[in-house]
Amino acid sequence: MTAPPPARASTFSSIRRAITEVPVIGRRLWLILILNLGGTAVQVLIPVIVQQTLDKRIGDSGVDIAGVAATVAVGLGIAVVGGVMTRAGLVRLVTQASTGMSQLRVLTFRHLFRRSVLHVQSERRGALVSRVTSDVQTVQEFMEWGGVMFLVNGTQVLVALGVMAAYDWRLALIVTVGVVVYAGTMLWFQRLLRKRYDRVREKVADSLAVMGEAINALPAIRAHAAEQITMDRVEEVLEDRFWAQFKAAHLGNVLFATSELFAAAVTAAVVVAGLLLGPAQGITAGVLLAFLFLVNLLIAPVQTLVEILDFAQSAASGLRRIVATLDAPVELPEADDPATLPPGPLEVRFEDVGFRYVEGPEVLSDVTVEVPAGSRVAVVGATGSGKTTFAKLLVRLLDPDRGVVRVGGLDVRDVSWASLRSRVAFVPQEGFLFSGTIADNIRYGKPAATDEQVRFACEELGLDRWLRTMPQGIGTQVGERGSSLSAGERQLVALARAWISDPDLLLLDEATSAVDPALDVQLRAAMDRLIAGRTSVTVAHRLATAEAADTVLVFDAGRLVEAGTHAGLVAGGGVYAALYADWETGTAVM
Repeated sequence: MTAPPPARASTFSSIRRAITEVPVIGRRLWLILILNLGGTAVQVLIPVIVQQTLDKRIGDSGVDIAGVAATVAVGLGIAVVGGVMTRAGLVRLVTQASTGMSQLRVLTFRHLFRRSVLHVQSERRGALVSRVTSDVQTVQEFMEWGGVMFLVNGTQVLVALGVMAAYDWRLALIVTVGVVVYAGTMLWFQRLLRKRYDRVREKVADSLAVMGEAINALPAIRAHAAEQITMDRVEEVLEDRFWAQFKAAHLGNVLFATSELFAAAVTAAVVVAGLLLGPAQGITAGVLLAFLFLVNLLIAPVQTLVEILDFAQSAASGLRRIVATLDAPVELPEADDPATLPPGPLEVRFEDVGFRYVEGPEVLSDVTVEVPAGSRVAVVGATGSGKTTFAKLLVRLLDPDRGVVRVGGLDVRDVSWASLRSRVAFVPQEGFLFSGTIADNIRYGKPAATDEQVRFACEELGLDRWLRTMPQGIGTQVGERGSSLSAGERQLVALARAWISDPDLLLLDEATSAVDPALDVQLRAAMDRLIAGRTSVTVAHRLATAEAADTVLVFDAGRLVEAGTHAGLVAGGGVYAALYADWETGTAVM
């Protein structure tokens, strides 16, 4: 069974988790903070220089030209130093963000790759792909731009408030009250934005999933004249995505508009209070002018913070989804101290095995059976009888809810993935091909195989005649998902891939069912050579396969109800005999 989803993480816990998983994100943040703080501090010194110049260099006796020139020179030097420090901090931040997000993207995909086949098939591919594309990209863009703005402007706000307090605590208090009120408003909006951007991310994933599915299923859509139904569905999810984004953006714009009111109110309050206090209270013209400069230095960063707040919410939503993916348990973990399968043909044993899919009935119940090493076994049963689940448990695409599946005398859960995959080969009913050549796809069974070894594998399987019909032989491009080959030709490549891996246990999900009848005889002869000396388990959809097996396992409603030879089971008049009779008349559904 698949484990329940993990609890939703908060934004701050998600940030901590991301830094833990990818330390480069948080590496020497203290240095970035110091550089940014220094660059911002020298910018804030400019209003101080203006105040000093106005109050001390300009008076009733005239203008101190030399003093003003010296002050301007100091101000210019401070500006240059501040620019250098700010640039150094920003370059470092952008570099760490890009590197960290690249590593996080790989880490997220690797975790998805380790999840069970059942989990991956239960979610739409577009939603999974969006974790490592759209979600990570949103976080990266925020860190490279929005994060920089948050850091720079946040520091500028704090330093500006500190300098204001040094000038006059009363005027600083007015500005601080305004900032606190505005911060409270932002926090209220933030909660709303978070919900809306979570909705946006969900709708983006939905739209990617539906569009990806439509493109992959284009041949079937056209074959069934379902273009309009498909377009209606695509338009519906895109419309939902538009409204989710519109509502989030609308709320963000409302929040941005409030910053204009804040700027006007704070500026007016400072001017009025400064004029009322006057020089008698230490508010000289220079102090008031410097204060207005500082208010401007404060207002612009706050406006920028508000402007990118909705972007921050989108990035936070994406980060939470990424962390939720990383926190999702790996349903089929490798043992802490994994074992290696013994050499030679492998025996298989199921001991009181039971399995059910999530929230469903038990599909395998109390299955106990032994497959001797080197034997040829066929697994048969009506559709839904549990034979495919039996096969998936055998190659550990699933783990049993109870009982033990043993291969080579070892519990498959204790066997290392490397040992299991190198010794056990699985050929599904529909062979999957990757983009590349025929040779590239065959080499998935043995990455180090040479072209000569690939050709030899094809010759051994009797595929040399077929290869001569290919434009470039084993160098022929198969297209995406093998689209340039027929279903039967794709299966031929999958069989050659299994052969070249030289397995000791071979599991076939009726691997020849899609092959052209003209190749069937040759292929079965090749399969006989492949199976010789190995243990083989074939999920048989055609009972001609069962006729040649040493043992036939018969499943019915999730239970192993019969086991024996083809002749013995037919003579016994049980479930298998009924299936065989239906198959001969063409009415069996397997």
